Amino acid sequence: MTSGAARATAARRHGPHPMFRRLTRHPRFLSLAARLLGLYVALAHRTTRWTLAAEGATEALRNGAADGPIILAFWHERLTLGPSLWVTMRGLVPGLAPKRPQVLVSRHRDGVFIGNVVARFGLETIHGSSSKAGSSKGGSAALRAMLRVLRAQGVVAITPDGPRGPRRVAATGVGQLAAFSGAPVFAYAAATTRCIRLRSWDRSVVPLPFARGLMILLPPFTVPPDCGEAGRAAVEAWLTEACEAADAWAEASRAGTGAGAALAAARALAGRPPPVLLPTLAAPDEAQGA
Repeated sequence: MTSGAARATAARRHGPHPMFRRLTRHPRFLSLAARLLGLYVALAHRTTRWTLAAEGATEALRNGAADGPIILAFWHERLTLGPSLWVTMRGLVPGLAPKRPQVLVSRHRDGVFIGNVVARFGLETIHGSSSKAGSSKGGSAALRAMLRVLRAQGVVAITPDGPRGPRRVAATGVGQLAAFSGAPVFAYAAATTRCIRLRSWDRSVVPLPFARGLMILLPPFTVPPDCGEAGRAAVEAWLTEACEAADAWAEASRAGTGAGAALAAARALAGRPPPVLLPTLAAPDEAQGA
């Protein structure tokens, strides 16, 4: 093996050059990259022909939900498709126009990067992160910050499986937030006919321009104060079902067959009554003992 080949092999083995790693972590580089990605996401949104399946959600928003607190939940893998929904719904429901959603992101530089990207679409950020085991780093402060936003009749956008997964497994925080605040939870998913899947833990979706897309916003549901775990499970199930419906439509559209049936199924899902979580009642013996 020549010395040049040996150096190339060593470079591949040890990864990017330290100088390159330092460059990509520099705040100015990240700021520029976030600006470019924001421009790209805007381009992909504007050149995509969107279909919206949100009959029940739109009705709820127009009937007063837009005036109160809102929790918007979507899986981490659809983060680049989140701004598209807000831009669309803000145009359909005038009551949403003055609101600026607060997006929960991690305290890591990745979270700062995401915050810079979504700022282009009028979204702001709340910083906090949680681990798989349920312990938190900044999680309590983030929960308090989100509750303040909701008590002020604001909008909180949250990816229940972020920032590190497991994929499509909701952490406890979303159930606690819904239970403590009483705010309605809207589950959202989207898919496009032209996209790239990254090899990340969540298989993130990067939309490509000049595609067709489907946005699904499901009817809202509320979580009683003592039903945090049930609320977490409901969010997880609701989000996964919405994602599967959106993906089924995208796959059928690419295949050129069955897209109409898949769209009808998505619209039926968007018009389905939301889950109803009932407060836990104490057993008679427990009530007497109290």
